[in-house]
Amino acid sequence: MKKLKDNTLFRLIRDYLSVYLPDQRCCSPNTIKSYRETLNQLFDFVTAEKNISLTDVTFDILNSQMISDYLNWLEKACRCSVSTRNQRLAGIRSFFKYAGRMELVVTVFQKDLEKVPFKKTGSKTVDFMTEEALKTVLAQPDTSTKAGIRDLFFMILMYDTGARNREILDLRVKDFDANSKTPCVHLTGKGNKKRIVPVMAKTVEHFRHYVSLYHPGDSSERYLFYTVRNGILQPMSDDNVSRFMKKYGRAAKGSCPEVPDNLHPHLFRHSRSIHLYRSGMPLALLSEWLGHAQLETTMIYAYADTEMKRDAIQKATGNHNPLMGNDQIPIWKGDDQIIRKLYGLK
Repeated sequence: MKKLKDNTLFRLIRDYLSVYLPDQRCCSPNTIKSYRETLNQLFDFVTAEKNISLTDVTFDILNSQMISDYLNWLEKACRCSVSTRNQRLAGIRSFFKYAGRMELVVTVFQKDLEKVPFKKTGSKTVDFMTEEALKTVLAQPDTSTKAGIRDLFFMILMYDTGARNREILDLRVKDFDANSKTPCVHLTGKGNKKRIVPVMAKTVEHFRHYVSLYHPGDSSERYLFYTVRNGILQPMSDDNVSRFMKKYGRAAKGSCPEVPDNLHPHLFRHSRSIHLYRSGMPLALLSEWLGHAQLETTMIYAYADTEMKRDAIQKATGNHNPLMGNDQIPIWKGDDQIIRKLYGLK
């Protein structure tokens, strides 16, 4: 095997992933996996697109121009979003910052990397399902089959808790407390942050039915959702969830045009958040419920809900608004741009 030109880079990567992140930063396995994937993808780019042998890669190779080329490749060739681009850059910067602390000589490369800026993202519209669309999607699984019962419960639990897909997949049976006065689920979010989310009585019913089929014995330590491959139980994968959601999304779209074109797990989280916000849940409480580290992250739901803005405008103007016709239908109804201009948002 060809020797490394300089093992400093890879030695620091090993220590960063196996010691610093888990032991000093106390990062979750999923967070460490994300950093590892970022670095692996960077090396894939360097070796495949730049034709540089992995054994020849050093900090000199990973200069600001190389990182810029990698990020542009992500957007153009891999069709990744600006948000993904920025996440990858943040991951690389995090490693370089650690490496600079460990080896003084690396601070030069760390400083060079600062030339690569984060890319500005435009204001993003939050996709969510209307209540009618949600009902249609939940009506799709065939509950005469075990798989259908599992898929329905998965989607109900995801909506009721507003949890991230990974938070649901990481659940064990013991994390669902169905017997307390207030049934709840114990979730582990980003950065190993724990939170307790109450669940509705109907969700508890689905849980009991699901457990009776999939966890008939004392299996409190088992993953709540699993698949069996070659007789071995293993946690359900993200790909498995993506497959059945896309299937139900396509089926639901045929009978309800309001169903989004791409049904994905995070859509349930967005939908639950919008529905709770519309029902009057304060943003601060919604932020805590969602497990957001910053309230600003939750503000997207306040910006997203045009329907609530329209209702507020209607209440403020009443029936004496000169923009109203005799039939009391606002002439701007359905035109969000006019609403924004009228109220100084444009």
